[in-house]
Amino acid sequence: MSRARDDDERNTELALAAGKGDRRALEAWVRGTQADVWRFLAHSVNPAAADDLTQETYLRAFGSLPRFAGRASSRTWLLSIARRVVVDQIRSASARPKVFGGVDWQRAMEDQATRAGQSAGFEDMVELGLMLRGLDEDRREAIVLTQVLGLSYAEVAEICGCPVGTVRSRVSRGREDLLRAQEENNNAM
Repeated sequence: MSRARDDDERNTELALAAGKGDRRALEAWVRGTQADVWRFLAHSVNPAAADDLTQETYLRAFGSLPRFAGRASSRTWLLSIARRVVVDQIRSASARPKVFGGVDWQRAMEDQATRAGQSAGFEDMVELGLMLRGLDEDRREAIVLTQVLGLSYAEVAEICGCPVGTVRSRVSRGREDLLRAQEENNNAM
């Protein structure tokens, strides 16, 4: 069994125990899932908002943990909650006047690398962020969930509430869009 599957099973067991009141299981579950939630939110909205949205995701999840039955992995369940947090944030932001706020890409890259336990070059992070921002929202979501977080198409379909074929289509079209953007970027240089 792959390490990701082992982690998913362990985190699901921790979520079930946390739902029954085990505080140590709750702490371990948050530690085991936090990086994926943050990365998903950072790519879905922006790195500057990811901390607050991650906190909102966990606040919603904590209230629902006693009802979590483990029919899906806790990661799939938690990312479904994170997705609803993103939708609510977008709705809320669209109701307010638009204000341009620059993104501190240096800080965002360092924060993501720290949370993910990885190191990526600053230029790579900026380029990836810009290219993902250029994608249609549904395609960006499918790319981040499958390619960045490594979820299966079936898990993403459950999170997004759509058929697996739709996820495959979004990923395929998203990849084409990213390749086209990369090619345009290379031609501009």
